[in-house]
Amino acid sequence: MADRQTPLPIRQKQIVQPREEPTDDTLVAAAGAGDEAAFEQLFERHRRQVARIASRFFPQREQIEEIIQDSFTKIYLALGTYHGTHDASFRAWLTQIAVNSCYDQLRRVRRRPEHALGELEGSEGKQLAAQIRSTGSDVESALVSRDLAVKLLARVSPEDRMVLTLLDVEGFSVAEIAEMMNWSISKVKVRAHRARAHLRRILRRFL
Repeated sequence: MADRQTPLPIRQKQIVQPREEPTDDTLVAAAGAGDEAAFEQLFERHRRQVARIASRFFPQREQIEEIIQDSFTKIYLALGTYHGTHDASFRAWLTQIAVNSCYDQLRRVRRRPEHALGELEGSEGKQLAAQIRSTGSDVESALVSRDLAVKLLARVSPEDRMVLTLLDVEGFSVAEIAEMMNWSISKVKVRAHRARAHLRRILRRFL
């Protein structure tokens, strides 16, 4: 009878556990202590969020990049003031800073109303009129999400534009907008009402 061969031992596969990504709060603490790589990681993780917010207010890539740089500069200088209370704290803090950077920029580069009106000519005027007629009764809410919103909203004040965009496009609540802008809730409500009324008056020209 042939000798039985001793079976070779089965080599156990080493299971490599995925490395957990550091939380935003961990990166903030490290960046605040001088870790430049940690801040760079925060930048790469959240730059698209800032770019998305900026694109609601500014059409040009250069303007969006300027908001990104301005926002993260402010974040870097204010790292010591950040105190996270939950997982989404940093994202909310970042959003607030980005929104305020947009607001500051809107006030700096606000164009004259007649100049903004002059941009709506020819086929754009016809396209705008067709869109307005198809939006139904809630004209302002539907219109701010369209391509021509940038040109239309350039006609209103920076404050009105911020409220309309944050409320009707981004979907923030009145309380969230009040916190972002450091306004009272009543001021946000009044601003929203006046901004919509103003936008309606502008839109009547194209009906």
